[in-house]
Amino acid sequence: MVHRFAAGQKKLVVSALGIAQTIGWASSYYIPAVLAAPMADSLGLSPVWVFAAFSMAMVVSAVVGPWAGSTIDRLGGRGILMISNLIFATGLALLCLATSSTALFAGWAIIGLGMGCGLYEAAFSTLAGIYGREARGPITGITLIAGFASTVGWPLSGLMLAAWGWREACLGWAAVHLLLALPLNALLPPAREHEPPLRSVPEDGPPPSRVALALLAFVFAATWFTSTAMAAHLPGLLQAAGASTAAAIAAGALIGPAQVAARLLEFGLLGRFHPLVSARLAAATHPLAAVVLVVFGGPAAYAFALLHGAGNGILTIAKGTLPLALFGAAGYGQRLGWLNAPARALQAAAPLVFGAALSAWGLSAIWLTAAIGLAATGALFVLRRT
Repeated sequence: MVHRFAAGQKKLVVSALGIAQTIGWASSYYIPAVLAAPMADSLGLSPVWVFAAFSMAMVVSAVVGPWAGSTIDRLGGRGILMISNLIFATGLALLCLATSSTALFAGWAIIGLGMGCGLYEAAFSTLAGIYGREARGPITGITLIAGFASTVGWPLSGLMLAAWGWREACLGWAAVHLLLALPLNALLPPAREHEPPLRSVPEDGPPPSRVALALLAFVFAATWFTSTAMAAHLPGLLQAAGASTAAAIAAGALIGPAQVAARLLEFGLLGRFHPLVSARLAAATHPLAAVVLVVFGGPAAYAFALLHGAGNGILTIAKGTLPLALFGAAGYGQRLGWLNAPARALQAAAPLVFGAALSAWGLSAIWLTAAIGLAATGALFVLRRT
């Protein structure tokens, strides 16, 4: 009976947090794709300014992340996640009222604060505080649900835009945070005490936290850079390889299902192995996809999207499970915040950097992200299992 109650509670936690994360991602990371153009037009700005404000929000989230993680380590994540819903709602409401570029940037800065204490890193830290080393399954579970954030967010933002306008769409997302995400986060149980962090290399080797954290920070920064670059420029890249516009868009639509399918694989078969195993396999998929695209050209657009999407789906989980497996649950939140700070900063620069490479080199720009992917794979093989 106790076991059934615990299993039922875990399903409730995963469902509530997964839906709340879907709302958080859909109302922040995914709204510029739909609302940037009308937002900029209404304010008399170029859309570039909206994306610049969005990039600033990601930098803010990188700065806030370590503090949020440390606070979750000490107090648990339920309160921080509930506060993040209030912050998201405030930032979105400010965007609704914006009449100048200053207000636009202020609104996105507040949303960046919400991203830093309300998206995956905070959710993973919350689960580590509740379940300790047993959090791998719940982490995978919430990424399975939140993997549909773009699938839900883009159409819903589009519907609100068409029916009401971009300002009311922002206000609508603010209401969703207050009326749905906030109560869902309130259902989360408190954290509990766990064992001290384990060491991932022998005592007579280099300082384990310093070496391993540096390697993991590089892996996370590399994979965030590549995933963001592909999200911004995938259709253009596939067209440079010879795919038609329609084929490029259709191939891009496969990335979401590929991510979810790979996460199901991680939840099942790969869940039997150490997270390093699945992370190494996943990191190698983008370089492999790059070779396939260069060798076979436009007809390989679908294969490229499936390989890249599958790898990206598992690496998102690895950002939560690898630090937990290597170091344990104690101090997990703050550690995760520092690990992802460089990734957030590089993520903000990725669309500009890869866009410049694509303009200058055409299809050969893919070798940039392929080389980064190979370096990340090598770093994962250097990391040692506990």
